[in-house]
Amino acid sequence: MKRALIYTLAGTLISFLINHFLLESGGLWIELFYGFAFGLAWGLAFYLDNPSFSLQKKLGISFGVMALLVLIGTLFFDLEIALPSVFKFSIVFVGYYLLASFNNTKSLRK
Repeated sequence: MKRALIYTLAGTLISFLINHFLLESGGLWIELFYGFAFGLAWGLAFYLDNPSFSLQKKLGISFGVMALLVLIGTLFFDLEIALPSVFKFSIVFVGYYLLASFNNTKSLRK
């Protein structure tokens, strides 16, 4: 759990810095929100990369987090700004498990 939180914070910081200094997405808070979506996906994928979680549970949790990102984004911004956070989240989340599928253990933890 501790490493998952570290990955979430590191992913948020790295993505925020890239968005802020290289891409300029349209505002400090929007860039921070997109960075949080990226970091959350990285940390959550690492946390769920455990044999005790079934595939259905991983899928349900990831859909729940995506719905939460849309809700938070819509409350603070609008739907047009909230949807790219879901795209960032899902790309990172799926990418993590795609990379893990190439390992014999089907995990990036080992």
